[in-house]
Amino acid sequence: MTGVLVIEDDDRIRLSLVLALEDEGYPARGAATAEEGLRMQRGTPADTVLVDLMLPGVDGFECIREIRRFDDVPIVVVSARDDTHDIVAALEAGADDYLVKPVAIKELTARLRALKRRARTPVADVPEVPTLTFGELEILPDGGEVRLGGAPIAVTRTEFRLLCELGQHPGRVLSRQQLLERVWGYTVGDERLVDVHVGRLRQKIERDTTAPRHLVTVRGLGYKLQR
Repeated sequence: MTGVLVIEDDDRIRLSLVLALEDEGYPARGAATAEEGLRMQRGTPADTVLVDLMLPGVDGFECIREIRRFDDVPIVVVSARDDTHDIVAALEAGADDYLVKPVAIKELTARLRALKRRARTPVADVPEVPTLTFGELEILPDGGEVRLGGAPIAVTRTEFRLLCELGQHPGRVLSRQQLLERVWGYTVGDERLVDVHVGRLRQKIERDTTAPRHLVTVRGLGYKLQR
């Protein structure tokens, strides 16, 4: 894998992002359409993908979903659309983070550094407990696997880290800010990141998402994983 792939149809913005990233020490390349970006990511995968939502032809939402079908690379949306519905929809499609244009390059590179730290930091420090068990839900920190009823389920790296963080503290409530710091590595960030990832995880690990058994919301406080 090499550098950052910027999928952005505006030539000026795409070039400025690529040049600014290179100035900050990040090898970068650009794609003007989702189709071009998908071909590039399949051919020579990047370490991180930046995606605009308003792309011609295949839009950013579908681009993210398509990447997620073959790659768990960190995806950051960089878009002028700041409506809550768009942000939630992009995260639900599989994005790891969301930044609203215009983006300060220092903020962007801070997010990229956090993503890089997450990629190289062990997801869990539980050597004596190879499996975290919550009823029929099993989390294997060392194996990078999640099982439900004995069958493996597909989760992204961010979802896996979130499960491991909560799983290391069974029954304990962790606030959204704590989870942002521990899972995303952000001291300041949008707490909707946590909410959307929790919702996405529930779709995968709960038999009934309207009455979750394991991944529980504690109103006004945060989330906990319970047996």
